[in-house]
Amino acid sequence: MSTLTATTPDAPVAGAARPAHRVTGRRVLASEWAKLWTLRSTWITLGLGLLFLVAFGLIASSRYKSAIGSAHMDPDFARSTAVRLSLFGTNFAQLALGVLGVLVTAGEYSTGMIRSTMAAVPRRLPVLWSKATVFGLVALAVSTVGVFVAFFFGSRIVSGTPAAMDFSHAGVVRSLLGAGLYLGLVGVIGTALGALLRSVAGGISVLVATLMLVPGLISLLPSSWQDDISPYLPSNAGGSMFALTHDTTSLSPGAGLLVFLGWTALALAGAAYRLLRSDV
Repeated sequence: MSTLTATTPDAPVAGAARPAHRVTGRRVLASEWAKLWTLRSTWITLGLGLLFLVAFGLIASSRYKSAIGSAHMDPDFARSTAVRLSLFGTNFAQLALGVLGVLVTAGEYSTGMIRSTMAAVPRRLPVLWSKATVFGLVALAVSTVGVFVAFFFGSRIVSGTPAAMDFSHAGVVRSLLGAGLYLGLVGVIGTALGALLRSVAGGISVLVATLMLVPGLISLLPSSWQDDISPYLPSNAGGSMFALTHDTTSLSPGAGLLVFLGWTALALAGAAYRLLRSDV
């Protein structure tokens, strides 16, 4: 009588260690990309930023077209170009993108999720670089699409008026790309402020003050001081990146870009320093 012996595959040993996964830059970027798109605020705020760019650009172009030739038209508004009218929504879009940048980093501190993030990436700094890179590129893409759409339709609205321009005019494409880059860097600055202050309210307050309130306060200084300080403020240096024309009181596009990159680097350096020196 024969005996059959059943053979079974080796069962996994209880408590066997799982294979270790290395923390790489690509994986950290992928993680931050996934976290960004799981937030409802991302979709809402990016949509608002895009809406501000397109809607306000078209509104400004329509208002110019209806008021052209009117005796009550503001002289400065009468000298507008299609580029300037199409980029009218930039000041509003920068708030939406900057606020979302703050939420990307400070939001994790308010919810406590930052502990899990730092446990997964103990070196810390790759988290900051990945958050800034991911959101900066998203903000750049959204804003660039917005400004080109706003100009595409806005230039048709003002066609046949003194403001009429198209993509072939000198400086137009450079201005539109400069506006998209400016808004992308505003998003990076918002991300850095959120990591530096670790407070949504604090980050938004500093962002709004830097971009909108400080230029108004500088206007209270003596004229000679204004001429020396004003061009180097973040909002004014950024504005020169996409201005179609320049005068002696403003920076050239290249100089404006360098100054604004300097402000961005300063914000990131402050965030990196606190991230390394402080407990989560």
